[in-house]
Amino acid sequence: MKRLPLPRRRHLFPAAVLLGGLGLTVWINLPVTIRLFDGSADRVQALPALGDFHAGQRVLILSPHPDDETLCCAGMIQRAEAAGATVWITWVTAGDGFEFDAALTQGVLRPQAQNMRALGATRALEARKAAQVLGVPADHTFILGYPDRGLARLTTSNYAQPYTAPRTAASAVYVPGALTPGAPYTGEALEADLKRVLDRVKPDLVFAPAPQDFHTDHRTVANLAMRLMAQRQQENRLRYWVVHGGLEWPVPKGLHGELPLTIPPRAKTLPWERADLTPAEVDRKLQAVNTYRTQTRIMGRFMRAFVRRNELLSQGTPDPDPIPDSDAP
Repeated sequence: MKRLPLPRRRHLFPAAVLLGGLGLTVWINLPVTIRLFDGSADRVQALPALGDFHAGQRVLILSPHPDDETLCCAGMIQRAEAAGATVWITWVTAGDGFEFDAALTQGVLRPQAQNMRALGATRALEARKAAQVLGVPADHTFILGYPDRGLARLTTSNYAQPYTAPRTAASAVYVPGALTPGAPYTGEALEADLKRVLDRVKPDLVFAPAPQDFHTDHRTVANLAMRLMAQRQQENRLRYWVVHGGLEWPVPKGLHGELPLTIPPRAKTLPWERADLTPAEVDRKLQAVNTYRTQTRIMGRFMRAFVRRNELLSQGTPDPDPIPDSDAP
C-alpha cells in the first residue's frame, strides 16, 4: 500500500511565526494589556511634575518636521500660553521626504520632484494651521525648509557644499514663506538660520528633541541645539522630548486619551518630568494632530497615540548611545 506524503512541516513554520507575530502585535496594543502587565501608569505617576510656566517667559520649540511640535508639546504649549508665556515654533524641514505620503495624497504611483515639493508646501501650511489651533500666532512661527532626511548630511559632508535632496531635486530652500528663501542646503546656512531664530526670540527655554530619538533628523537637531546653546553659555535653558522612542513606543496605538504617555525606551535614563493635561488641553491637542491630514491618512494611529493625559519633558544632560539611522517620516 502506497503511503500518502505527509505535509512538510517546514512550510508551516513561517506561517506559524507570522500568525504568532500578528497575535503579539494585537496583544501588546490592547489597552488592557498595558494596564495589567506594564505598570507604566504607576511609573509615570511617580515622576516629578513639570514646573509652572510664568508670565513673560519666552519658549522656543525646535521641531525637525511639521507635526513633531504637536506630538511632543501641544499640551505644554497651551499651559505656557495660559500662564502668560509666549511660544515660538521653528520647523527645520518641511517634511518633504516621505514618498508614500506624496503618492497617496496626490494620487500618483511614482512621485516626482514636483510632487515632493508640493508635499513640502502642503505640510508647511498644515503646520501653520496646527500652530493656530494651539494659539501660536503666525508671526511666532518660522519654517526653515531644509531637506527632510538630509540634515545629517548638512552637518557633515555638506557643511559648505550644497546638498541636493534626492526626492525633491532641490539644493536650496524653496518652501513658500521660509525664513531665508533660496538659502543653500548647507550646514553653514542651517546654522545661520538657527542663530537668527535664537537672536530674534531670545528664548528662556528651548524645547528640542533628545539625541536618543531614533530619527536621524531629530538627533541632528538635538546636536545643533546643544552646540549653539553651549556657544551662548545657555545649555541650562534646553529641555528635551522624544517622538521616535523605540520598541513600538508609544503603545497602544490609536487614541487613548485616558492613558498615560509612558517613558520612551530609548531614553529611559533621562530624568523625565510629567506635564499633566486637562481634558480641554487633550481635546485641543487632538484637534492640532488632526490638522496634519497628509500624515494622519497614513500614520494616524501612531500620531494619535501621543494624545494622552500627560506629556514628558527632561532637563537632564543627554548621554546618547549609538543609534542606527532611521527613515521614519
